[in-house]
Amino acid sequence: MQNNTFLTLFVGQTIVKLSEVNSTNTYVKELLSNSKPLLDGTVIMADHQFAGRGQNNNVWESKPGENLTFSIYLNPTFLAVNQQFELNKAVCLGIIDYLNLIIGDEFKIKWPNDIYYQDKKIGGILIENITKGYQLKDSVVGIGLNINQKEFGDLNNRASSLSKILHQNYDLDKLLAQICQSIEKRYLQLKAGKLQLLHDDYLKRLFRINELHQYNIENQNFEGIIKGVTPTGRLTLQLLGGKLMDLDLKEVKFIFD
Repeated sequence: MQNNTFLTLFVGQTIVKLSEVNSTNTYVKELLSNSKPLLDGTVIMADHQFAGRGQNNNVWESKPGENLTFSIYLNPTFLAVNQQFELNKAVCLGIIDYLNLIIGDEFKIKWPNDIYYQDKKIGGILIENITKGYQLKDSVVGIGLNINQKEFGDLNNRASSLSKILHQNYDLDKLLAQICQSIEKRYLQLKAGKLQLLHDDYLKRLFRINELHQYNIENQNFEGIIKGVTPTGRLTLQLLGGKLMDLDLKEVKFIFD
């Protein structure tokens, strides 16, 4: 564990760099379960995650040393349990804010928390919360971003990276510092109670918002339009014919051409 010179108040001021780990989220949770104290904003960064996880226990595959795979430990005790999705909005926006500085408004948030460039995924977020009563106690924010990797095997038509888009390589440590700074800015908005601002900005950057596309619901394909997201993070989809549905992650799949 070492101190950093990130231009932040607390996110990334303490950083743990690992050459290899099963999952940075798992690493943080094991520290917490062993009652190891962690400072708010501690970052765990790994050159290689050999068992990185995404939503629904999907595997996150990343070539060693080419991408950003890290977790941020936070203490969002100011949030109630039913406000967990507000943290998700803040983290997604922090990442999107920085990426869009590089390339314009091309990056979008695919609900609930994937980072997309056009129709290709370049990153994902997995937030695991520990609660105490009706409040959040600890949050482990796992982030994977494709940065310098150029080949994705069977996923070539579904994945991309900063390097593949802009045809240059990036300094991972520098990029990590800049993304942590951007996430911290949005997190401080969350802490200040600017929930409407975060909600509005999340919707502005939402992939496919107000567009007609196909979705799979209960093993049937439907055409629908994303209209928004509920306070608890469910996707509001309006089907052709006008029916509104609030769906969770296991109930709807995006269909790509």
